Amino acid sequence: MAGSGRWVSGAHFARSSSRNGGMVTPGRRASIGDNLRMETSCARAKLVIVCGLPGSGKTTLARVLESRLRAIRFCPDEWMDALSLNLYDEEKRGKIEALQWKLGQELLALGLTIIIEWGTWGRPERDALRLGARALGAAVELHYLSAPADVLFERLQRRARENPPIERDALSRWCEMFQAPTPEEIVLFDAPLATDLASGGN
Repeated sequence: MAGSGRWVSGAHFARSSSRNGGMVTPGRRASIGDNLRMETSCARAKLVIVCGLPGSGKTTLARVLESRLRAIRFCPDEWMDALSLNLYDEEKRGKIEALQWKLGQELLALGLTIIIEWGTWGRPERDALRLGARALGAAVELHYLSAPADVLFERLQRRARENPPIERDALSRWCEMFQAPTPEEIVLFDAPLATDLASGGN
């Protein structure tokens, strides 16, 4: 492994967030939202943060976890590609990540599992996500992926996704900026239920 990962429909009554004191009364047909709450109420919501620099394998691992956990995955690069936006436009990236987190919190409130694949280079960002999810009663996992700078650069050159390509000097600066999770930070997260798999360098 090149990078390490720290890594009942038919019921007569259902929970509701609005009418009749939070209950669906007999005789009223349950809505789609009611049924969704019934189906997810038995499972605790979960936020999975996949952390690492470009080329560390975040997307590869996140896609595996997405399938294994039946999660909703949020990757800003994919949204920016779909909208034909420049991947280096930090202002638009920030807006997309804010929108993803807003939607993610709504999904956590419904008891679902979401995956944040932003890189989360700094501890303050990871802290904000963890505390925000915990405030909604969700479990929070952290999967940290790392690799030597030379390996990261070789992977980035091979995938050739960025335009213009990421330069070696830029990657060196990012390595210096990146705040790797410490053991003291890692213990603040829940233990992953899914076994980390080998990364493929995305």
